[in-house]
Amino acid sequence: MEKLAILGGKPVRTKPFPAVKNIGKEEIAAVNRVLKSGVLSKFLGVWHKDFYGGPGVQKLEKNWAAHFGVKHAISVNSATSGLYAAVAATGVGPGDEVIVSPYTMSASAAGILVCGAVPVFADIDPKTYCISAETIKKVLTRRTKAIVVVDIFGYPADFDGIMALARKYKLTVVEDAAQAPGAKYKGRWAGTLGDVGVFSLNYHKTIHSGEGGIVVTNNDDLANRIQLIRNHAETVVKAKGDRHLAHLIGFNYRMTEIEAAIAAEQLKKLEKFTKLRIQAAEYINHKLKGIPWLKPFTVQAGRRHVYYVLPFQYDEKLAGVPRESFVKAVAAEGVPFAQGYVEPLYMQPIYQKRASICSYSCPKYKGKVSYAKGICPVTEEMHYKKLVFTTLVHHSLSRKDVEDVAIAVVKVADNIGSLPR
Repeated sequence: MEKLAILGGKPVRTKPFPAVKNIGKEEIAAVNRVLKSGVLSKFLGVWHKDFYGGPGVQKLEKNWAAHFGVKHAISVNSATSGLYAAVAATGVGPGDEVIVSPYTMSASAAGILVCGAVPVFADIDPKTYCISAETIKKVLTRRTKAIVVVDIFGYPADFDGIMALARKYKLTVVEDAAQAPGAKYKGRWAGTLGDVGVFSLNYHKTIHSGEGGIVVTNNDDLANRIQLIRNHAETVVKAKGDRHLAHLIGFNYRMTEIEAAIAAEQLKKLEKFTKLRIQAAEYINHKLKGIPWLKPFTVQAGRRHVYYVLPFQYDEKLAGVPRESFVKAVAAEGVPFAQGYVEPLYMQPIYQKRASICSYSCPKYKGKVSYAKGICPVTEEMHYKKLVFTTLVHHSLSRKDVEDVAIAVVKVADNIGSLPR
């Protein structure tokens, strides 16, 4: 029996894994063209021909819309900004509730607070890690105005059921596809499955421009609102003639020409990078499928997972050792693994204390929402007990790198009995 590295044996790997490398000669050339032009940004925050930004920004938006088959693509300086703009564009405001996943990055819910509304957390489905029509129904009230659905880990939620529910109750659906560019649901791109979708171009996403985001929609009115919110709406609506939109407050969510140039080149590489992620994830899943206490993700028919992370469910009772011991043993072999993802959002102080948040004290709000531990039992079980994952499925890894991930986990599995119980 091979001795585990955590117990003094030789690790599977001592060499660090390569970092993600996205920038090539194409991006460098594109940035140089922008620098030589001298136009680093061309947005004007008034009603003017440059209200919609410079040539690079507009070209990126046109190409993004064409790639994903949508009517409108609106660039922003981050997916966080995009989420804030998207939620605000739906008309959400004080007195409203918006249903959202608790198992996601904080911005998915924070945008609701920015609008003066109240986040209501629906539990996740243990098969998808996303909220579902069934979990949404349980927290739906007459104050619900919209739903923020997150395609977590790069996998689309069950949108047929969610959209049917949304149409029944006249709710707007914002799809947070920050982790899921390239994913598909029944032949349709993730990000285009709700009324408005948000993509991320943050540096650790599959494609990136350092920072940035893209909001997409087929709804003309939502697109107009998002464009206004992106660029100082209150200064623009009068001259533009949108007098019915006097309630909009705008921000500076504008993308630069340099970011747009990089993102335009990255978009061309999305499919290549995505296929490599899928190949790596499927290889690792195949090699680990015989481990009874480590359950891989099952991709449902008609869906495409793009593996922003590669998740597993750990069964401590079957394994016989704590999850933390397993994760530490794999890490000692030179392969970083993590347990849990993000603590359920409602456990953050901003929700537990509700300090200085007017959403809850607003006279227009007639509801009562709970953020007590236990409100989302599946989420808590996944985070505190079951979920383990690795990010080592990205396109910059060699075949040997991917093989080492599987070898390390199998080695720990074969020697699990030697770990402290």
